[in-house]
Amino acid sequence: MRRGAAVRELYLELAVLALALIVFILDLASKRQKQSLVANLSLLGILIVLALSIFAPPSGSAFNGSIINDPLAIFFKRLFLLAALIGLLGSHAYGRSDFAKRVGEYYFLFLVSVAGTMLLVCSRELIVLFVAFEIMSLPLYAISGFLKKEPESIEAALKFFLIGTVSSAIMLYGFSFVYGIVGSTYLEQIANYSSPSILFYTGIILILAGLSFKIALVPFHMWVPDTYQGSPTPFVAYLSVAPKAAGFAVLIRLFLEGFHHNLAFWQPQWLVLAAITMIVGNLLALPQTNLKRLLGYSGIAHVGYALLGLAAASVYGIAMLLFYFMVYLFANMGIFLIVELINRNKKSDDLKVYQGLAQNAPMISLLMLLFLLSLGGIPFLAGFWAKLYIFLAAAQAGFLALVLLGSLLSVVALFYYLKVARALYIEPPPAKNHINLSWSLALALFLTSVPVVVIGLCPSPLVKWVTQIAQNFLQ
Repeated sequence: MRRGAAVRELYLELAVLALALIVFILDLASKRQKQSLVANLSLLGILIVLALSIFAPPSGSAFNGSIINDPLAIFFKRLFLLAALIGLLGSHAYGRSDFAKRVGEYYFLFLVSVAGTMLLVCSRELIVLFVAFEIMSLPLYAISGFLKKEPESIEAALKFFLIGTVSSAIMLYGFSFVYGIVGSTYLEQIANYSSPSILFYTGIILILAGLSFKIALVPFHMWVPDTYQGSPTPFVAYLSVAPKAAGFAVLIRLFLEGFHHNLAFWQPQWLVLAAITMIVGNLLALPQTNLKRLLGYSGIAHVGYALLGLAAASVYGIAMLLFYFMVYLFANMGIFLIVELINRNKKSDDLKVYQGLAQNAPMISLLMLLFLLSLGGIPFLAGFWAKLYIFLAAAQAGFLALVLLGSLLSVVALFYYLKVARALYIEPPPAKNHINLSWSLALALFLTSVPVVVIGLCPSPLVKWVTQIAQNFLQ
C-alpha cells in the first residue's frame, strides 16, 4: 500500500524520467534520423504527461509527508510541463551541427531537469528538497555549455556551474543550521518550532541567499546574462521560466509553511531584495544591444516584481504570484522563440538584425511586438493584469513605496522594450531576407501568443483558479 501510494503521488515525475530513459536508449540504438526521432518522441511524451496532469486531481502525501500533491504542486507541475512542451517545440529541428551530433543527450538532460522541477515543488522535507534541486540543476549546467565550439557557451556553463554549486552549498549549510536547532528536516515540524535563536535565523538567511542564486535575485544574478547569451536559445526560453518558478515554489513552501512564524524577520529582507532587483534589472537592461542579454536583465527585473507578491504573504499575494508566472511563461518564452527564429536565419542576436524586420516578416514582427508590450505591462494584454495584480497585492500589504517604485521602473522598462519595437518598425532594413518558419516554431508561437491575448481580454478564469489554489495552501 505504501509503495502504491508513493507511485501514485509521483507518477508524473516517474513518467517523465521513463521518457528520458527511453530517449537515451533510442539515441544509443539508432544511427539514422536520430534528431527527428528523439525530438518527436520527447514532444509526444511530454504532451501525454501534460494531459495526464490536467485530468489528475490533487491526491495526498507519501513518504511520511516528504512528498505532497496539493493544488499548489499540481499547478506548478502543469506550468513546468507546458514550459517543457514549448521549449521542446523550439528545440525541434535546431540546426546547429554540434547540437545535432548529441541531440539525444540534449533531450535526455532536458527531460531529467523537468522531472527535477516537478519533484521540487512537491517536496516538504529538506533533504528531498535539496536532492530535487540538484536533479533539476545538474542537467541545466550541462545544457548551458552544449555548444562546445563556441567560447561563449563554455564560459556560460562555467559561470552557471560555479555559482550554482556555491549557492547549493550555502543553502545546504542553512539547512544544517535549521536541522541542528529544530532536530527535524520536515517542514511541518519546523513550523511548530517556537523558540528561534540566532543560529536559527542564521540558517534562514543562508537558505534565502542560496535560493536567491537560483531565482536570480540581485546581487546573486551574475550568471544570468552570460548564460542566456551563450546557451542554445530554445533551452534559454525554458531556463528563463521553469527554474525560476520552481525556486519561487520552494520559497512559498519554506517561508509560508516552514518559517511562517518568523514573518517579521524575513519579510523585510524580501522587500529590500525586491527593490534592489527591480532597480538593477531595469537599469542594466537599458544599454544592452544583444537581445538575449537584454531579456536576461529584463527577467531579473520581473523576478523583483514577482517577489512583491510573495512578500505580501497573503492569499491574494500568492494567487497573483501564480498568475504572474503563468502570464510570464507565455510572453517570455514567446519572445525567446522569435529570437531563436531570427538567429536561425540571420546568425546573430544583435539588435541590428531586427532593423526593418516588419517589412520582411510582418507577422513575426507583430508577434514580437505583442510579447514586448505584454512584458512591458501595456493594456490590455496579459502582462498588464499580471503587473497590476501584483502591485495591488503589495499595496494591500502596505508596501506603497515599493508599488510606486515598481510603477516608475515599469515606465523605465518601456524604453528598452520600445527600443526593440523601434528597430522592428522604424529602422530601415539592411537587406531583404526571407524568414523561414518551421512547423514546430509556428506551433510554439501559436501556443504562446494566443494566451497573451485571451488572458488580456478575460483574466478572471485564471484569477479564480489561482485564488482557489492560494486559499487551499494558506487555509
